[in-house]
Amino acid sequence: MEELTLTTPALLFSAVSLILLAYTNRFLSYAQLVRQLRDRYMENPTDITVAQIENLRKRLNLTRTMQGLGIASLFFCVVSMFLIYIGLQLLSAYVFGLALILLIASLGVSFREIQISTRSLEIYLGTMEKGKKK
Repeated sequence: MEELTLTTPALLFSAVSLILLAYTNRFLSYAQLVRQLRDRYMENPTDITVAQIENLRKRLNLTRTMQGLGIASLFFCVVSMFLIYIGLQLLSAYVFGLALILLIASLGVSFREIQISTRSLEIYLGTMEKGKKK
């Protein structure tokens, strides 16, 4: 195995930071959607609104998991850099590997969340199609 340098974990910083920014933007849009769905549900509770709320709850939980895994990945990158700095090369390589695994897990959860988001849009489109056929 090649020796790990400080620049290797540092390369992950920009990628993880951008991913966390995207996750945060997604979370903020969900927060706005929650408020809209709540208002819609309070005015007229329909099965479709309930389905959208359930779907959104799953998506929010997945987004929280994605953010947690991304933050943990960034944390272990920093720990890895510190371990390199103090000369613990082998341990730093394992910690960096853990950071990469956490990033992969975060991206996997993100993929699952996108699948659920697509299903939510399909529910919404289905209601539009039913309205058009009438």
